[in-house]
Amino acid sequence: MEKATENGPNGAHSGRVGPTNPMVTPLLTDQYQFTMFYAYWKAGKHNERAVFDLYFRRNPFGGEYTIFAGLEECIRFISTFKFTEEEIAFVRESLPPSCEDGFFDYLREIDCSDVEVYAVSEGSVVFPKVPLLRVEGPVAVVQLLETPFLNLINYASLVATNAARHRFVAGKSKILLEFGLRRAQGPDGGIGASKYCYLGGFDATSNVAAGKLFGIPLRGTHSHAFVSSFMSPDEIIDKSLHSSDGSSICEDFVSLVQKWLSKIQWSGSSHGSFGETNQSELAAFTSYALAFPNNFLALVDTYDVIRSGIPNFCAVALALSDLGYKATGIRLDSGDLAYLSCEARKFFVAIENDFGVPGFGKTAITASNDLNEETLDALNKQGHEVDAFGIGTHLVTCFAQPALGCVFKLVEINDQPRIKLSEDVSKVSIPCKKRCFRLYGKEGYPLVDIMTGENEPSPQVGERILCRHPFNESKRAYVVPQRVEELLKCYWPGTSDKAKEDLPPLKDIRKRCMEQLEQMRPDHMRRLNPTPYKVSVSAKLYDFIHFLWLNEAPVGELQ
Repeated sequence: MEKATENGPNGAHSGRVGPTNPMVTPLLTDQYQFTMFYAYWKAGKHNERAVFDLYFRRNPFGGEYTIFAGLEECIRFISTFKFTEEEIAFVRESLPPSCEDGFFDYLREIDCSDVEVYAVSEGSVVFPKVPLLRVEGPVAVVQLLETPFLNLINYASLVATNAARHRFVAGKSKILLEFGLRRAQGPDGGIGASKYCYLGGFDATSNVAAGKLFGIPLRGTHSHAFVSSFMSPDEIIDKSLHSSDGSSICEDFVSLVQKWLSKIQWSGSSHGSFGETNQSELAAFTSYALAFPNNFLALVDTYDVIRSGIPNFCAVALALSDLGYKATGIRLDSGDLAYLSCEARKFFVAIENDFGVPGFGKTAITASNDLNEETLDALNKQGHEVDAFGIGTHLVTCFAQPALGCVFKLVEINDQPRIKLSEDVSKVSIPCKKRCFRLYGKEGYPLVDIMTGENEPSPQVGERILCRHPFNESKRAYVVPQRVEELLKCYWPGTSDKAKEDLPPLKDIRKRCMEQLEQMRPDHMRRLNPTPYKVSVSAKLYDFIHFLWLNEAPVGELQ
């Protein structure tokens, strides 16, 4: 991983790695954060100790779960948080001239050394209302973190969830390839999508930059343009190819391919499905095989899949087999993917049987072409022979839902709990500094997430616990957990002496995500009418929420 350019003056944060995107600086925020900051400073409130929760209110895509992503970038951001002189000069220009010089002197001093960040582990399955992050520190500084934190978490969690949903529909055995760079919302959207789709369960990406930055496996072969750029096999100048073990050389690989094509035409494999194939396509396949004999995968739908693409691929694959190579497979990018994949599989099995080529019937079939959750589900219902799916537009743009809607709310200041009220109950915040736990049942599935006050005793295994809906008086249940997991861990201790959690590598976060999804009860995961997962508060916190609500809400007067 390359280190981002140092953000602080005089190398103040030397050795720390900043955000992946160098545009993520203290200025990546909303203007009202600076106007509030100045107002806090002017009122002498800027150093008051505040606690904010970052959470979301509703699961995306009509589902009942979300994957938490973006934590590492948040921690990297605060680890190098420092204003440069150039940034301070710009903030001065953007604020009214009446702002005092002392405020800008104060901006030079601040960093995040007195901020504490507690978070759910990245890659976890999470649910509405439960804090993903709890951020503590001087109110003015923490307020400056609101917009960049929301920016770094909202899209990351949304696209990771989208990827996980595609993985769930495709099934564990299929290879999923993220092909979305060209359709993503700009370079940052493309890089972020590749990273977080991999986290959410995809196997590889076409995005070379993401491969370099994050170590994600790369996949890619050729396009229709490569196939149509050839006119005939006569264009191939160097026709020789060494055998895979280097012991011999085929001087005219082109002729070997033509011989195999003739054999296929006269064999029972074709069942009379084709006559003369497109020779320019055959030239393209042959040329690509000469360049990549160990990784030959052909796009077979440029002209006609059944009558040309598949037999041409097989001719080249069999010629490679003669020299000890094994072709990778084909890609279908248009047409009836279920039907074409089944026909291709039949052809490959017939080739294996007719010519005695072990394993040829299992040649990999990859499908692309504007795939999404619905098309994957439809293919499963129709029956298909696709081994790998290349998914782009609908995945990276989160076409089905463009935003997650995380919020950042003040829940305590100077040890005094605060609540945000609304006529819309879903927008009422849950006050005070909280601890969050996941309670598991006998079968190993999570049953409920429960929030408690910071100083309440932790839920214990085997202990009967009353779990209450935060706002609905009648929704309550007793739970006797078989396992208890505390969700919020310290990832940035600030000046406290608390132990700091390490940020795991991306592969470990991806593994955690897969394990978390495996733990979920199937009815919470299904695409249609999933069962809502229960999020609750302790009885004591429930009582306090409603006490504070009544205390803060003005009493109306009837006349």
